[in-house]
Amino acid sequence: MTMSVQTNQAALLALQNLNKTNDQLASTQNRVSSGLAVSNAKDNASVWAIAQGQRADIGALGAVKASLNRAASISDVALSAGESISDLLNQIKAKVVAAKDDSLDTTSRSAINNDFQALLRQISNVVRNAQFDGANVLDGSLTSDIRFLANADANAYLTLSAKNMTLSGSIITLTTTSTINTAAAATSVFSLVEASIANVNSALGDLGAQARQIDAHNTFVAKLSDVLETGLGNLVDADMAREGARLQALQVQQQLSVQALGIANSAPQIILSLFKGG
Repeated sequence: MTMSVQTNQAALLALQNLNKTNDQLASTQNRVSSGLAVSNAKDNASVWAIAQGQRADIGALGAVKASLNRAASISDVALSAGESISDLLNQIKAKVVAAKDDSLDTTSRSAINNDFQALLRQISNVVRNAQFDGANVLDGSLTSDIRFLANADANAYLTLSAKNMTLSGSIITLTTTSTINTAAAATSVFSLVEASIANVNSALGDLGAQARQIDAHNTFVAKLSDVLETGLGNLVDADMAREGARLQALQVQQQLSVQALGIANSAPQIILSLFKGG
């Protein structure tokens, strides 16, 4: 090798190796600090693009899950209220049957009718308060069924049917003016009570089936989101044990490169000894 003060080939080679080690060390430190093997498009353009698509799907599924959670809450409130209404109708039936007794005196019949009217008012109160987040499927305020998101593309839906359980409606045929103050009136109301009980129980069965579907799909969406998260991690997550070992190795290489560069830079000093006098 030619000895020259103009060009120090050994120093240039040592500097190249040091720069290469520094680049690798910076990349490894980035993976260690971020936990990602692919954190931007420069790391791996194709994998990063796939990962971004997965992140978009995961975010969309988060919106779907939020919609389904709202659906589950609305259906739970509706079912709870519906079950209370069914219980109240059972109590009403008992009052109506009692009022059909011809042997009742005026005082007893009046007391039974007052209880009957109170139970009707309670049904109205339950229906009025059966709402969640402004949605009430029992009070007749909805002109159509409620649809909730079912997929990340927002082109599939799950439906929760509106069930109007207000008095004088298609489900509860009892009216606010219904009375059982006479045996004849009680006999007339009895058929309305029977029909109302059957209608409410049928409506609750429908709501219950829809609620089960919502819960099952919500569970599926949660599992699907977890699978996508795992797949995303397989694409971009760094192997921290491997990166930790690599980081230590590169730090040693960096120190050795610095020492090698120092030795190479001192080599031209040897030339001075060739020009010293005897």
